[in-house]
Amino acid sequence: MASNHHTSEVFTEKRKPKTPIKFKISLNEEQKVAKDKILHNTLTLLAGKAGSGKTLLACQIALEKLFTKEIQKIIITRPTVSKEEIGFLPGNLSEKMDPWVQPIYQNMFILYDKTKIEELIASGVIEIVPLSFMRGRTFLDSIIIVDEAQNVTHEQMEMIATRIGLRSKMIICGDDHQVDLKSKRESGFRFLYSAAKRIKNMCAITLNHNHRDPIVDDLLALYEEAADMGIVLTSSGTSGKSKK
Repeated sequence: MASNHHTSEVFTEKRKPKTPIKFKISLNEEQKVAKDKILHNTLTLLAGKAGSGKTLLACQIALEKLFTKEIQKIIITRPTVSKEEIGFLPGNLSEKMDPWVQPIYQNMFILYDKTKIEELIASGVIEIVPLSFMRGRTFLDSIIIVDEAQNVTHEQMEMIATRIGLRSKMIICGDDHQVDLKSKRESGFRFLYSAAKRIKNMCAITLNHNHRDPIVDDLLALYEEAADMGIVLTSSGTSGKSKK
């Protein structure tokens, strides 16, 4: 018999605030369209190049749902290294993960009062969960944000996606141009994105608008052209031609 915490019997709907949540910045039209799709699905694969606003959109939705009391927690996870080995890093779990989740925190600070966000983090309402600590958990009444998901393997992605509990949503953000795994074929994000149409209440969205300086688009195009020519970056950061 399933335990009670997996049923809807323990859920008590809380009174929503009468006034809309005021964020410090507004979403653009592309993000608004994407937001509507995300709100109508349980699991969303959110793709886009660097600067397209994937993580900021995911954070805005999560914070809005939290402040309107439609969810109780925000869960954040992202890969640190491809095999998620963080044991060698100094400090406790929070300190180990801090460098990896700072980009997500910064997006939340851009959107809302920093002191309030830090209070939610300290109280555990916004919870950081390393990939290796997600196994066996079920997230109820939550929004789960998976960032940098292009570096999540197939095995990890299957484990993450099946953590969704009742009254929860998952937003998986990834950039297929920044796969750090040994092979792009190892990326669970690419596979799940391509399979989205086959699963009910699951969608795949790509953001195209660049929120950074216009030079970013030119730089990305330059590196894409270099990759097509077989030019790669070595681990030392110097360029060289691939040995095909």
